[in-house]
Amino acid sequence: MSIEAFDRVELDGTGIDRITEAEVVAVVREALSAGRGGRIITPNIDILRRAQRESEAREHLADADLIVADGMPLIWASRLGGTPLPERVAGSSLIWSLSAGLGLDARSIFVIGGDPDNDGAAKAADRLAAENPGLKIAGTICPDFGFEKDPGAYAEVCAKVADAEPDLVFVGLGFPKQERMIVKLKPLLPTSWFIGCGAAVNFVAGDVERAPRWMQRTGLEWAHRLGTEPRRLAGRYLRHDAPYALRLLAQAPAQRALNRTRVL
Repeated sequence: MSIEAFDRVELDGTGIDRITEAEVVAVVREALSAGRGGRIITPNIDILRRAQRESEAREHLADADLIVADGMPLIWASRLGGTPLPERVAGSSLIWSLSAGLGLDARSIFVIGGDPDNDGAAKAADRLAAENPGLKIAGTICPDFGFEKDPGAYAEVCAKVADAEPDLVFVGLGFPKQERMIVKLKPLLPTSWFIGCGAAVNFVAGDVERAPRWMQRTGLEWAHRLGTEPRRLAGRYLRHDAPYALRLLAQAPAQRALNRTRVL
């Protein structure tokens, strides 16, 4: 199953692959078998909004091999626009499904991120390995906060990952910090796959509780995260992301009409 088999749905100028989570796993497994590396990015409302204003966000999206919708507002907007995406494909779910798929092939992962006070990356890796027979752990790193400001420490992290030669690297440092690290690592590991997975490492490690499934399905996961981290997320969610999401949904019917006009 090649990447070229999937078309992209445009949402406010960003192309999102029309692909399911199971198909993402199949694409990565097939690419690894063929010796091809790649990069997955999982834009949510915040990343989509930032792509309108920041060239760096647009560059990360342009560099990705797979772009999947991590957020129900993106799914709703695609449906209202007449080009529905099949489902939400969240980084916090992909960390499990990709690990399961790679376990079937006896391949390896490297986990970066998590709470440095609790060695979150190692805890997450241990849990993934325990629940996915065959999965190999190439290594883990739980860098201290602010490590990216120290060139020596940053280079040391990159060297450790490169030396381990993993098949897939989960980078849970938050956007865009995780994407910047992937840019550094890709040339060092051209046959590996990379995904920036945000808080997924914390979820797997058990240091942060993910929202119940009904909140994930109904698009309310943001409310759960806001409740658990109000000081960090309130400004971003309420002042910036919520108004942008409403604008995106309001514009979708006009996009649907434009698509119909193009067809005619």
